[in-house]
Amino acid sequence: MYAHFPDLHRIMLPPLRIPIYQPELGGNEKAYVNQCLDSTWISSKGEFIEKFQSGFARYVGAPQAIAVSNGTVALHLALAALGLGPGDEVIVPSLTYVAPVNAIRYVGATPVFAEADPTTWQVSPDDVAARITPRTKAIIAVHLYGQACDMAALADLARARGLRLIEDCAEALGTRIGDRHVGTFGDIATFSFFGNKTITTGEGGMVVAREVTLHRLALKLRGQGLADDREYWHDVVGFNFRMTNICAAIGLAQLERADDFLARKRRLADAYVRGLAGLPVRTHAESPGTTHSFWMCSVLTDDPAQRDPLRKTLRAAGIETRPVFHPVHTMPMYARGQTGLDVSVALAARGINLPSWPGLGEEGVREVCDVVRGHFLR
Repeated sequence: MYAHFPDLHRIMLPPLRIPIYQPELGGNEKAYVNQCLDSTWISSKGEFIEKFQSGFARYVGAPQAIAVSNGTVALHLALAALGLGPGDEVIVPSLTYVAPVNAIRYVGATPVFAEADPTTWQVSPDDVAARITPRTKAIIAVHLYGQACDMAALADLARARGLRLIEDCAEALGTRIGDRHVGTFGDIATFSFFGNKTITTGEGGMVVAREVTLHRLALKLRGQGLADDREYWHDVVGFNFRMTNICAAIGLAQLERADDFLARKRRLADAYVRGLAGLPVRTHAESPGTTHSFWMCSVLTDDPAQRDPLRKTLRAAGIETRPVFHPVHTMPMYARGQTGLDVSVALAARGINLPSWPGLGEEGVREVCDVVRGHFLR
């Protein structure tokens, strides 16, 4: 409980009043789940699987979608469908949640870490270009915290160098570049529906592929490599990465409310900008030409030394926060002495995720901002 604040272990902290996130389940979730129970279709077959897949594909503008059991297996499935494996290098940002890097290892490939852009926090296309070698086979673009990567530059680079381009959209439902939803720029893309995502299925994910052949292969691999033309005949090594009908029912109900969730999260982000004005923190801004979905409303302190004391003050007030992800290249299993990632390290040392769930409301944001203001002005 006190892992981030070891000096507080002797202090009785108040209960959390404002969590970092919580799902909102006030739509058709119960009704749809009850339909599953009444039908007895509770595993990986049933009407809600197809309804959720097709509805999600329409929402993001993809030709088709594949529902899976969580966001990490979505990444694993995408990399496996692309045929990546031992001897291949995959360029991935270091400033990310660990899942895409682990997925690279799952298929036996080697992660090569790329630097973040200091303004957007997204992977730098120039740094990606500098890390390409004859062994490079793919690039993973992670749309971090709901801001879009520079997909035009990354797509041009991938096309020019003959590389596969994967989009990790786990944190980016509702994120757009112009009018186009992220996840439709690369060869294949993944989404997550964990309990703290903009829409949730509890645990769940989605894979969307541009090419029909790639979609069909990913679909086959998801279901244990089952052959199309022979019952219980498996002609490739596959996985059991299927989503349950119950999870899909929850997901469909959540998808029905996605636009409302996103609109309310944007109002939260705007309220944080107003409420934190004039303080030594900088909000994660929306890049020109993009729509930031503000999965997490995040800030950078001006100085790394300010970050943890501010988090302690917020926690003492019953407000939960999170540190920005630790750069993966600094973690024990991936630390190989790779250099030139100072921006990622600096962003991680200064970054905080603030409470971001749609039901928080502007009044809740004002309360968080009042505590932040009091901390800096005391």
